[in-house]
Amino acid sequence: MTPRQSRPTHLANLDLNLLVTLRALLRERNVTRAARNLGVTQPAVSASLSRLRRHFADELLVRVQGAYVLTPLAAQLAGQVETVCAATERLFATGRAFDPATTQREFTLLMADYPATVLGPALSRLFDRDAPHAALHLQLVRETLGSGAGDTIRLVDGLVSPSLGHFRTPGVGSVPLFRDRWVCLVSAGHPLCEAAAFGIEDLARLPWVVPYHRDDGYPSAAPATRQLTALGIRPRIAVRVESYRAVPDFIAGTRRVALIPERLTARLPSAHGLRTLECPVPLDSLEEHLWWDASHDEDPAHSWLRELVARAAASFEP
Repeated sequence: MTPRQSRPTHLANLDLNLLVTLRALLRERNVTRAARNLGVTQPAVSASLSRLRRHFADELLVRVQGAYVLTPLAAQLAGQVETVCAATERLFATGRAFDPATTQREFTLLMADYPATVLGPALSRLFDRDAPHAALHLQLVRETLGSGAGDTIRLVDGLVSPSLGHFRTPGVGSVPLFRDRWVCLVSAGHPLCEAAAFGIEDLARLPWVVPYHRDDGYPSAAPATRQLTALGIRPRIAVRVESYRAVPDFIAGTRRVALIPERLTARLPSAHGLRTLECPVPLDSLEEHLWWDASHDEDPAHSWLRELVARAAASFEP
């Protein structure tokens, strides 16, 4: 398609129904499934796709080996359209009576895979029981966000994250959810498992698996790396991984070591061939908070969501 000339786009000239269709198309990557999801006919979605292609001067969906894939522009739009649709739904729901048993609203939460794993099961059960017709959109993000985190929070219903200074602004509300503690994770056959005792110097000599460590100098803002810095350890990082749940896969059968939240280890398969060990010195506890934009404070639906997330966290074993 011919590249579209950049020009101002006025909201009054847009058909906002196209946003919903665009979201369904980018989610499903299939016209038939998108139509089924929207409860409309396939020709109607095809017509909307043609309009979207003309608007963006881009194919958006292209067929490759019998399946549709997103173009680079569509991949860029995918995250944006989710955020815009969620914000629009919240806008038009403001001021209306809220009943969780009947609402069809979609709530969007951001969190890393660690709180998603720990908090997710209880949150899922409560959400299904109390709001059976609502939708939950869980977006996985880095454990730490940059200085633009406040802007990110404004566009979603909430963020579950450790306490970080740049979140503490007048426009951001928060509530603590749960605490955890750090333990050392090693392979079951690791020499540390046989040692009567080990110290900081032993850990400093080992190769490390570190989640969410940015490759932009040291120390890092990643929670695990901050703990190592407090211990005076500048680890020899053998593996950097953008996931807590992937850490065990790079520990098993090796001499590597990692710091990992204890609640996460309880969800590891028993046959994983791993051992958890107490750290040789006390470390700071890990405290996860729910963060949200203060503009949601008076929204009954958002108040319900905050209370639901807090109940899910309170259901953990001490």
